[in-house]
Amino acid sequence: MLQITNLHATVGDKPILKGLTLSLNAGEIHAIMGPNGAGKSTLGYVLSGRPGYEVTDGEVTFNGQNLLDLEPHERAAAGLFLGFQYPVEIPGVSNVQFLREALNAQRKHRGEAPLSGAEFLKVAREQAGALGMDMDMLKRPVNVGFSGGEKKRNEMVQMGIIDPALAILDETDSGLDIDALRIVGDGINRIMRKPDKAVLLITHYQRLLDYVKPDFVHVLADGRITRSGGPELALELERDGYKELAA
Repeated sequence: MLQITNLHATVGDKPILKGLTLSLNAGEIHAIMGPNGAGKSTLGYVLSGRPGYEVTDGEVTFNGQNLLDLEPHERAAAGLFLGFQYPVEIPGVSNVQFLREALNAQRKHRGEAPLSGAEFLKVAREQAGALGMDMDMLKRPVNVGFSGGEKKRNEMVQMGIIDPALAILDETDSGLDIDALRIVGDGINRIMRKPDKAVLLITHYQRLLDYVKPDFVHVLADGRITRSGGPELALELERDGYKELAA
């Protein structure tokens, strides 16, 4: 599904990714772990097409398409979803309107008919209910006044409505208490653990992986993957840290 080959990228002329190679197949969940400043968030931003992140070498294909040739909205329409470490607030824009416009824009790109207001609300209620979120919260401006846990739960509702093929989740566990961590983990499993989907889960800690069991764990250090393994690698990192394992 996703093939990254020798990816180099800079931010403000500073090299961040330095030859990263990684392959994700449909049906797989991969966890990316590593120390601060290693390039984990940069990888997510590069894949999603965030301005200011310049690819200087390498290739990325997504379901056979050259991902780097696509604009950010085209990447989203192709099935890519980016979950933020710190979801932004958008005053004056209701969650419901934001999500309906986003979903219908993607449906239009795929040649599908837009959902009516009633059809969309049915989908929104199902996804909000599955994550224990009151529909009144979806009528509020996007993330405005939400706690950290509510923002992450709202992002899971967004992911459920958009129903992407590939989710890149950047430190989704950041700021979550135990209950919220379990709810978000269950949401990831329910929405994305399917044979035609894949997840790239960026995290510092093992705790989210107790709920979302990865197929593979990778260490990202100094802009490249330095070690890969199974779920046991995350436990090793939690126990021993990155110093001995990053290089």
